[in-house]
Amino acid sequence: MNAPTLDEDLEDALAGPVTVGGVAVPGLRRARAWLTRAAEPGSVDLWRWTDDVGPVAAVRALRAGTAPEEARALVGARAGEDASLADLRRAERCGARLVVPEDDEWPALALHALTVAAHTGGNDPVQHDRTTALVPPVGLWVRGDPPLDATVDRSVAVVGARASTAYGEHVAADLGAQLGERGWTVVSGGAYGIDVAAHRGALAAGAATVVVLACGVDRAYPAAHSAVFQRIVDAGGLLVSEWPPGAAPHRHRFLVRNRIIAGLTRGTVVVEAAARSGAQATARRARGLGKQLLVVPGPVTSAMSVGCHELLREAEGGARLVGNAVQVIEAVGSLGEDLAAPVERPASPRDGLSDLARRVLDACPVRTGVSAERLAAVAGCDPLEALRVLPALELADLVQWTGTGWRLAPPSRERA
Repeated sequence: MNAPTLDEDLEDALAGPVTVGGVAVPGLRRARAWLTRAAEPGSVDLWRWTDDVGPVAAVRALRAGTAPEEARALVGARAGEDASLADLRRAERCGARLVVPEDDEWPALALHALTVAAHTGGNDPVQHDRTTALVPPVGLWVRGDPPLDATVDRSVAVVGARASTAYGEHVAADLGAQLGERGWTVVSGGAYGIDVAAHRGALAAGAATVVVLACGVDRAYPAAHSAVFQRIVDAGGLLVSEWPPGAAPHRHRFLVRNRIIAGLTRGTVVVEAAARSGAQATARRARGLGKQLLVVPGPVTSAMSVGCHELLREAEGGARLVGNAVQVIEAVGSLGEDLAAPVERPASPRDGLSDLARRVLDACPVRTGVSAERLAAVAGCDPLEALRVLPALELADLVQWTGTGWRLAPPSRERA
């Protein structure tokens, strides 16, 4: 029996329910699969029109040439092509699927900020540049078993420079592992440097991690990370992309996908970034979506930390300095629950001493014992006052009586 044509599936989708059992009907899923190949992601105008008329009606209009001129221009010659069924089958062969907004596993809550930005952006110039626009995807190709919504529900993006330093990779790996140990999913782009270090840290902790690709989920880019990507899938993580199977990693697609990394997560951590970098672009997407922007500082002499320091210096940027996973979770976690413990300060026997006791203690010599009168003269107090505090200092092992006078007690092993 021959498979139904795209037009037949679209006709069935128009005549029946949109979903069955929380899963989009085949015609609707096929319409969104067609859109992921026909139209490059990131166009606010196309998304708004598709959201208004529905994906099935949008595909029919684009194929018939009756869509608005702006929409037809974005699709161009692809309007007469149809690889939707082949894309869905190719995805199935590699263990992937197309998740659409009509599915129960669609991360609607995580992507809500993108939806709001697309509806309220107005004539903002940023929204008319595909590489900077904040707009939801029409669908996401997902490779891996866990449901997408549950995987990204408690997630943090960790991004940074490809040409990273040993310091940056160490910090990224630690963050990935510590976040994973605490039940948080690390989301990144799978690139060289900071991205893959964060993914590997999560894998080392036995935690799920998500790679957002700028190509098809059946392709490994960079190719050197194919084994890492397979480990991620095998360990319960996901590979995610807006582009259909087989799509090539064109340069402009990396800039477009940055908004998905920022949009899926509760906050973005920038570990290292040069003065001009993709990590900074992701950081600005997070800030534009009203999500937490967190920055790890680095050496002021490092070119790979210039971008991080600039983000922290921006007066209205809202960037927050973090140094470990606990501080990250405090920023992105639940209010009043995921709080970082105060930094522990080592206790000292000098803590709690009165001003008089401190002065007498500072007056004590290191070697030769001296009288209370001599200590009082140096400390600027009455001899009786010095005699009043010396026994307490002796009990605290801060001073000792030599038989002829008072001196500082030698440091004990415990205090040393």
